[in-house]
Amino acid sequence: MQLLPLIALCVLVLAMIIVVVRLVRGPTLADRVVALDVLAAIAIGFIGAYVVATGATALLDAALVLALVAFVATAAFARFVERRAHTEASSL
Repeated sequence: MQLLPLIALCVLVLAMIIVVVRLVRGPTLADRVVALDVLAAIAIGFIGAYVVATGATALLDAALVLALVAFVATAAFARFVERRAHTEASSL
């Protein structure tokens, strides 16, 4: 394994640890969802760095699926928040 991808993988692991702390400590639901979205983006970067380091291109499909699932989850959460705000406004 080359040195540069190894350094990138170590930095991404450190970033994952920091984001998991934010995920656990996040005071609101929105903070936790943003942390999950960032965690998915870091995981995609991790998969990309691993593919560069090892040449295992089969994992690129997993990165693509993870990106699509993360996008759909973020869009679903945005819709949930919008509907919740609308129902709270109409109940006042």
